[in-house]
Amino acid sequence: MMKIVIDNITVAYGSEIILKNMNIVLQGPGLIQILGPNGSGKSTLLKTITGLIKPINGRVYLNNIDITGKPSLAGKFIGYVPQLTSISNIHYPITIYELVTCCYMLSRKWPRLLPSNSVKKRVEEVLMELNIGREKWFKKISELSGGEFQRSLLARALVKNPDILLLDEPFSNIDPHGRVEFAERIAKYRENKLVVVTTHDPTILLPYTDYVLLLNRHIYYYGKPGSVLNKEVLEKIYGRGFVEQAEHVYIFDSHI
Repeated sequence: MMKIVIDNITVAYGSEIILKNMNIVLQGPGLIQILGPNGSGKSTLLKTITGLIKPINGRVYLNNIDITGKPSLAGKFIGYVPQLTSISNIHYPITIYELVTCCYMLSRKWPRLLPSNSVKKRVEEVLMELNIGREKWFKKISELSGGEFQRSLLARALVKNPDILLLDEPFSNIDPHGRVEFAERIAKYRENKLVVVTTHDPTILLPYTDYVLLLNRHIYYYGKPGSVLNKEVLEKIYGRGFVEQAEHVYIFDSHI
């Protein structure tokens, strides 16, 4: 089962309500894009689904299990890649191999002993699957390019083979050529996982997208791309921040 149920949630930061009375069901396998302007609540929604944020009202269910405000429980179902705006301030003395291995070990049942051959096999399998060459496995993460670090975070999320994959702005810090390759990689996981991606530009993943959630705080629309990516709906979400040309929609919103 690959199912997220958002049951009447309201989420606030202090006295500021970000999401209000939100009800939606996301089900896979497939790929769902979450679109909306800066500050619309996209990252907040993902963090609520992971249990990192507890709503002031409502519940979140993953595969029919109530995980509201319980990240350790949500982690049994989810692989999560957080939003990354810059890697310039990341100076942890850890390699890609160690990062992925540690996260895999933490997801396993006690006793958590030194990595076994089966752990090493799974870690190396995922690294190779993401085209992270052996020559990079033992580089410190502070020495990686933006694209290499994003692939490392995706490897960390995938190593435990979760049913649900949440990716928050996965194309940030990746050059245009790398984005195409990364999009093709993400698209493959939609075949056997529920993949939920937040982004500011739907274009690169649109050919692989099954559903779109358009979000701007208290306003949201959910449906097939052809039913929600239209002028009437986009105006309610972006105001005048988009343009239609032939069959394509160009959104002026950008990641900051």
